Amino acid sequence: MQVTEIQKALRDFGLDGWLFYDHHVRDPLAYRILGFSAARIPTRRWYYLIPATGEPLALVHRIEPNMLDAVPGVHAVYSSWQTQLDGLRTMLDGCRRVAMQYSANNAVPYVSMVDAGTVELIRGLGVDVVTSADLIQLFEARWTAHQLETHREAGRRVDAIRRAAFREVGARLAGGHAVTEFDIKNFILQAFERDGLFTDHGPIVGVNENAANPHYEPTADRHRAIQRGDVVLIDLWAKLATDPDAVFYDITWTGFTGDVPTDVNNVFSIVAGARDAAIAFVEQGAAAGTPMAGFQVDDAARSHIAAAGYGEWFVHRTGHSIGRDVHGTGANMDNLETHDERSLIPGTCFSIEPGIYLDRFGIRSEVDMYVGEGQAFVTGEMQQELVRIL
Repeated sequence: MQVTEIQKALRDFGLDGWLFYDHHVRDPLAYRILGFSAARIPTRRWYYLIPATGEPLALVHRIEPNMLDAVPGVHAVYSSWQTQLDGLRTMLDGCRRVAMQYSANNAVPYVSMVDAGTVELIRGLGVDVVTSADLIQLFEARWTAHQLETHREAGRRVDAIRRAAFREVGARLAGGHAVTEFDIKNFILQAFERDGLFTDHGPIVGVNENAANPHYEPTADRHRAIQRGDVVLIDLWAKLATDPDAVFYDITWTGFTGDVPTDVNNVFSIVAGARDAAIAFVEQGAAAGTPMAGFQVDDAARSHIAAAGYGEWFVHRTGHSIGRDVHGTGANMDNLETHDERSLIPGTCFSIEPGIYLDRFGIRSEVDMYVGEGQAFVTGEMQQELVRIL
């Protein structure tokens, strides 16, 4: 745990402390940031305050006194609800504003781990609770150089599997063999296992109207055949299976089985243009050192699609943070589902994945972008035209 670095950040943000709280491991972020795993499921509440200056303070229940032994600081115990309140008053003495894993109006659900009652409890002690979302970015969402390399290696493997999946569709159709969305999903999963990759769910393989459902996933009981004249969308994400610090690589490509109709090609061109507009916005801002917020990246992509007359058919945010979870805890590229004002900070990665979802088919093009010091770049291959499957 980086106490000194956390305290500097607290002072930079004008906060008196960062208050961590857990019960039944409801806040996995707390354990990751504090750098320990619970020795057992905590059945009683614990609290841990890192103040802007001074020594950290821990408060644990008397029947679970060793719950926070792994972290430094002065430890106190409580038993009754009255002594819990007394302990919190002592812990928070002198604090006016503290950060917690809370988000006003649940605008950032990925960091909104603390229940409303606990926020009320702390505010009832005369302490203002503010979101820890920006702190989470600094101490959870930033990648190490090693993590960036795990991402790139996963990308090399995933890109090869993606190419093979489209080839498999074409080979089966050319050979007169039946092929379904579910077949290709299983083809990808088998390749992941063979190539040392892990995914928590997916992938998405969607044909025509199924490609117009952004979170469609074929199953053994629900899938359709892939035939000539079909739009085929493949969205796949994975990370290295054996490295506990590995981070995800997440992409979407779209193809067509046959000669591409003009309307399908036009929609792809608009989606690719929106993707490229967002990429350019981030690249230019990073190079110039201009502060950028997630909602601005969304605006760059969404305005391109709206100008082409398809704004109502772009139904999700432009992108999401990527980390050890495929949906990470950093800034999202979002001014639709939420208004994400978090800044894009060096060391973080996110997807850019605009899409247009019509009644007959959907098109999405997804890449991952990494923001470094004074630069930003797409980390893998980028689709320039529809995959010609046949």
